[in-house]
Amino acid sequence: MLAVFRTGRSVAALGLLTLLGACQQENTYVPPPPPTVGVANPIQKTVQPYLEATGNMAAVNSVNLVARVQGFLQEIDYKDGAAVKKGTTLFVIEPEPYKLKIDQAQAALDGAKAQLLQSQTEFGRQQALASRQISTQATLDQARATRDLNQATVEQDEANLQQAQINLGYTHVDAPFDGTVTQHLVSVGELVGTNSPTQLATIYQLDPIWVNFTISERDVQTIRAAMAKHGITTADIVGKVSVEVGLQTDHGFPYKGVIDYIAPNVDPSTGTLNVRGVLDNKEARLLPGYYVRVHLPLRPVDAVLVPDEAIGADQSGRYVLVVNASNVVEQRKVTIGETFDGMRRILSGLTAKDKVIVAGLLQAAPGQKVVPQVQQITATDPDTEAK
Repeated sequence: MLAVFRTGRSVAALGLLTLLGACQQENTYVPPPPPTVGVANPIQKTVQPYLEATGNMAAVNSVNLVARVQGFLQEIDYKDGAAVKKGTTLFVIEPEPYKLKIDQAQAALDGAKAQLLQSQTEFGRQQALASRQISTQATLDQARATRDLNQATVEQDEANLQQAQINLGYTHVDAPFDGTVTQHLVSVGELVGTNSPTQLATIYQLDPIWVNFTISERDVQTIRAAMAKHGITTADIVGKVSVEVGLQTDHGFPYKGVIDYIAPNVDPSTGTLNVRGVLDNKEARLLPGYYVRVHLPLRPVDAVLVPDEAIGADQSGRYVLVVNASNVVEQRKVTIGETFDGMRRILSGLTAKDKVIVAGLLQAAPGQKVVPQVQQITATDPDTEAK
């Protein structure tokens, strides 16, 4: 019995050891293989950077049409909102009273000329008499004074006639330039110009058209530093550097023009510099008062570009993940710029030789070993403008 019992204990012990051995083999930790990630070198190429701004359109010329003489409005010779040519008569204020004033001024002038002629004749006669000592010096002086007074009267009456003719011209309110006229603000038969000039309507010149926008003081300093570096002056910009404009509903910037004014000072209240561009607007698609997106091209630069999806963000800023020579993931802090052809410009923190993780980002973490697979990155939308 004892032998059997011992044998049984031996068998049980052997089975327990076998079981323990089996358990130790099953619990051995086998690390997973390194994740596979897609890597690519940043694209390096020359790009055209742009300065972005928000601008508003303004008419090159806009004038309030007013009644400069008093009278009843006799005619309105245009349709509200119509495009008119320079010199087109838009309003007529009753001209008859002003025609009569011209006749009165002409009659007064004719009378003054007759008196002048008589006084000139008398002065000549008195000169002849005085030379023969028949007439006194006092009589000659009186004749001279009368002649001079009549001459002044003629000149005054000539001025009155010219003023009367000018006032008659004011009875016709004409378009001062090609433009579009707003709705009329007075009606036919209404008395206008009683105490002060009465506004009748407003005319706007729509072609060409201005775009006004501002540049921040920081951008101004950056641009001026670049100008100084390349020997560029303001005279090299005005009338030569292009400006692009897009409406809120436009894709891209379809309207092209040139810079035609740069303010000589930065506004201290806003810290911005006022800039203006002028654009062709023959189809009148741009209207005064529109808020628009403005693109101002800067000098081309060599840029390092990566896909936007390869860029992450945390509390310290933007970063990308790169794979080093040991296939270990590193986090690189970067400064980003605008986009070009769907690619984001990296201003600092990255070189064209770095292997940037562009696929499998969720599987990569800084300090982790990975299996890199080289991929090619290309622009996603060649027509995309810089943002």
